[in-house]
This record gives sequence, structure tokens and C-alpha cells, in this order.
Amino acid sequence: MRWIDVKNSIKDFWNEFRKVKSGIVGIVFLGIFLFILFFERFIVPFPQVNNKWRDITFWQDLPSSAAPEWTNLFTSKKRAVSESIGEYTLTEKAAGTVKILEYVFEYDYKAGVAPSDLIFHAEGTGKPTVILAIERPDGLTLDLFRKQMEMNSSQEIRVAIDKSSQSAAYNFGRKYDSVDGIPLQTVKTTDVIFSKAQIGLFRAPSALNGVYKVKATLMLQKADERVDKVYLNVAGRVFGILGTDNSKRDIWSGVLAGVKWALLIGLLTAVISVSIGVIYGVMSAYLGGWKDSLMQRIFEIFISVPLLPVLIVMSAVFKPSIWVIILIMSIFYWVGPVKTVRSMGLQIKEETYIEASRALGASNARIIFKHMVPLLIPYAFASMALYVPGAIVVEATISLLGLGDATIVTWGQILQSALSGGAVLSGMWWWVVPPGLAIALMGMTFAFVGFAMDKILNPKLKTR
Repeated sequence: MRWIDVKNSIKDFWNEFRKVKSGIVGIVFLGIFLFILFFERFIVPFPQVNNKWRDITFWQDLPSSAAPEWTNLFTSKKRAVSESIGEYTLTEKAAGTVKILEYVFEYDYKAGVAPSDLIFHAEGTGKPTVILAIERPDGLTLDLFRKQMEMNSSQEIRVAIDKSSQSAAYNFGRKYDSVDGIPLQTVKTTDVIFSKAQIGLFRAPSALNGVYKVKATLMLQKADERVDKVYLNVAGRVFGILGTDNSKRDIWSGVLAGVKWALLIGLLTAVISVSIGVIYGVMSAYLGGWKDSLMQRIFEIFISVPLLPVLIVMSAVFKPSIWVIILIMSIFYWVGPVKTVRSMGLQIKEETYIEASRALGASNARIIFKHMVPLLIPYAFASMALYVPGAIVVEATISLLGLGDATIVTWGQILQSALSGGAVLSGMWWWVVPPGLAIALMGMTFAFVGFAMDKILNPKLKTR
């Protein structure tokens, strides 16, 4: 076939395809998914998400179970937004051989709900004594933390005041409010720090807005001790586009990272299974006789075996792997197009050019792969598009049962984490809806494209 013929065929197909509105919608969504696939590293807030999804220490500075930032638009009581403060005022002092470094960070608190944590970071070498204090807008000062710590090339100083300063906040609050019936363990450190010093500080805190000064003092004992990088992280009550889960992981990054795995699972399973099914169906039709009967009995055995229980058993027995899941789905999905392809093959088999090829001495393999299979390629493409949603849903089901590949990030695994983490009972809809919606959109995309292609390429459905 000449290039001009291929070009004209593609042009004619597109002219037909664009008349099917659902197909155009599918193409638009497919373009969005492909854009995410190719530019993931530039649009994902945390490019390391694929390797660090289960590394809890990587996400430790983010707030836990935080709603998306845009939810602040729909609430009268705004919640503190996460931010990193790298600017500070540095004062250096010396007391004998001890070098004292005082870093002062300013945090302008304007929200109605306090941040969930303040985390101080410092890198360098040595064993400095770290002293943290905070000066409130009302002039009151809280001593939060004091401890000798160690930092080296593989270990930095990290102080999260939510737990380390809980006693200090409790002692500060009891000066202004009764602590009867309030255990220390139930006190939220930041709620006390960022609230007005008055009665009700523990039970009904009222936000104290203004500029807070966080003072971090590092006392270096030796001359060779040094501090290279110092900054303060504010873990808010809202975060990012889709919030965080109870392990502090950014859900938006996880959903975007799942796009490539959904496409891989869906497309690879569809290509393998439909290719096998088309070839099998054509061979069965062309060979005929007892060979056809035997192949049809094998087909009936495979089609009668339920896929999901087999996948569950295989994933439970062997180490869960995405490649094993794709292989098992391909083994059982190939039966789908066989009946239709066989009926088409029986018609093609009777064509004059097939008889001519046989008379000229062409082998069975040449007739099947050279003259019959190419005629079924349009149908195969339409079938592949329709097979993608099913493969994605099956993988999500396996992952939802906790039997998915733990080395990758898929939408099913995000849903499984949400299920085990009690997201529904806790009202954390942002942990459940986005991955579920992504699965639905991906399935809808290929379903629309497949229906449009089937309508154009399948003679029984073609109306033009």
C-alpha cells in the first residue's frame, strides 16, 4: 500500500470519527491523560512520588489528613495554609568557647484555624544545644524546646513542636484556663500557641492573628561545628490541590503518578489479549474441521473460568507484581473477540482471492497472516479501546483488596489506603473521590473512543 493511500484512509476515517461526538470527548480526555504522562515530572508537586510514596519520612513535614487548599473558599473560618519559611534574621554571639547562633523567623498568622505543626530544620555538623521559643503578637513568650542534638552528613536536626512542646503549651494554657478534665495527651500544641490567652483557651480557642516570631537558638560547643541550612516549615490545616492522607502523602501527586500505570495496564492488556484473540479466531475459522472444534472447546474452557477469583488466588500465592497481573488478565481476556472474529473469518475464508492464494501454493500461515488478519485490524483496534476500561477496573479491584503491586502507585492502591484508613468514616472525601473519579474518567475515555471506532468500523453498526 502506498503512503498516499494510507494518508487518504486516515483522512477518511477522521472525517467519519469526528461526526461521533462521544468519540471527540474521548479524544480530548485521552489527550489530557497523555499530556500528564509525558509532562508528569514538571506538573507533579513531588517528582519523587514514584519512589517515595511509601517512605513516610519523605512526607513527614506535610500536614496529616489535610483538606485541599481551595476548600477555604467555601468556609467562613479559614484554615492555615502550609508554607516553608526560609528567610530569617541571624544574630551571632560568643560566650567563651561557645558560639551562639540565634535565628528569628516571622510567621504572619491570618487564619481562623491554627496550623497543625511547626517544624524546625537545620543541617551541618556537630552536637549543638537547640532552644526553641515563640513570641506571640500579644507580647507573651513560650519556651517550647531545649535539647542537645546531633547533626552530620546523614542526619539533620528536625524538631516538630506538636509533640515535643505539648507539655510547654499545656503549662502555658493552664495559667489562663481551667484544665479540669483535660488530659495532657488531648492538648493540641498549636491550638494553644495561636489562640488568645483567655478563659476557654483549651475548650474553645479563639485565634490570635498577627506576626509570630519563632526564635531558634543553636549553641555550638566546638570551633569545627557548623550550621549550613536552616528553615522553618509550617504544616497547615489545608494543603495542595487534593489535600493529604493520614500518612501525610500528597494525594494530587499520587493521582497524577497513577496515570501512567493505568495506561500501561489498560493498553498492554488490551493489545496482548486482543491480538491473541484475533489470531486465534482467524486460525479456528480457516483451519476448520476437527481443529476448529478442538480450538472452540479450549475457548469454552477459558471463557468459563472466572477471572477475578483467579487473580485473587494468584496474587495471594505469589508476590504481587503488576506484570503478573497483566499476564493473567491477558491469558483470560483473549477469549472476548474470538467468536466475532471467527464469524468474520468464515466469511473471508470463502473469498475468491483466498481460494486463488491456496491454488498458487500459499501456506496456511501466509494466508492467515498476510490476507486474513490485516482485514480484521480495524475491528481489533476498536476492541482494544473497549478492553482498556475493564483491565483498569480489575487492577483497581485487586489493589483495593490489598493484593496489588506495592512497588508502584496506582489509583486502586490509593483507594485501598483510604479504605483501611477509615477515610469515609472520617469524612475525608478528598482521599476517596479523586482516585475513584480518575478510574471513571479513564474508563469513560476509552469507552467513548471504542464505541466511536466500533460504530465506524463495524459493518453491522455502520449507519453512514
